[in-house]
Amino acid sequence: MAAFAPKTIVFCTFFLLLTTLSQSRAALDVHYYDKTCPQVEKIIFQTVYNASMHDPKVPARILRMFFHDCFIRGCDASLLLDSTPGNQAEKDGPPNISVRSFYVIEEAKAKLEAACPHTVSCADIIGIAARDVVTMSRGPYWNVLKGRKDGRVSRANETINLPAPTFNVSQLIQSFAKRGLGVTELVALSGGHTLGFSHCSSFQARLRNFSSVHDVDPTMDSEFALKLRKQCPKPNRDHSAGELLDSTSLL
Repeated sequence: MAAFAPKTIVFCTFFLLLTTLSQSRAALDVHYYDKTCPQVEKIIFQTVYNASMHDPKVPARILRMFFHDCFIRGCDASLLLDSTPGNQAEKDGPPNISVRSFYVIEEAKAKLEAACPHTVSCADIIGIAARDVVTMSRGPYWNVLKGRKDGRVSRANETINLPAPTFNVSQLIQSFAKRGLGVTELVALSGGHTLGFSHCSSFQARLRNFSSVHDVDPTMDSEFALKLRKQCPKPNRDHSAGELLDSTSLL
């Protein structure tokens, strides 16, 4: 696990966000599958662990998948639904084009169908997998409330409600407030970004021609801004270029 465990973890309150986003708590139960599929957590953990050993990007991707799913219609796995000729699904909304590692959830679902058919929802699989990647990355462990049902409605145009990487603090607070979430949850989510990578397209607007007065966003550390400018040259033809969200995350 050390291959993808960050040196400094800021997840200490991240589980608060995940619990809050997992709404309808009164209808959920930690022991929901104890009789119908007692091996559910073991199967999901092993699937996530194996995938993470082969690809260190999996933990960050699963965590992001869970957040992007929960922020739209609640934690209902509607992000997994494919588009149809008559409907463009969340998966194909602009903010979700870069969501990856769906295969991990699909693999866990296939194993669970073999072990206990028609029992475990994809929504619960994502929720448990998100907890597992946090724990594997030296974050906290919590008991996942289970019993979520899979959503059948998925609309790409609703992904506009996801907070954009260009939002300032006021915009982020407002975006979270619309979902009944406060500053505590916003800080917790920000802490979760100790995992992951950001492409230049998400922050390059702050590096050049920021305003009529400033070339670079004046709120940025000047040395850090210079480093990012070198990392993201203009024109930026390397679409894979970017920066780790936490420079210690691979140590």
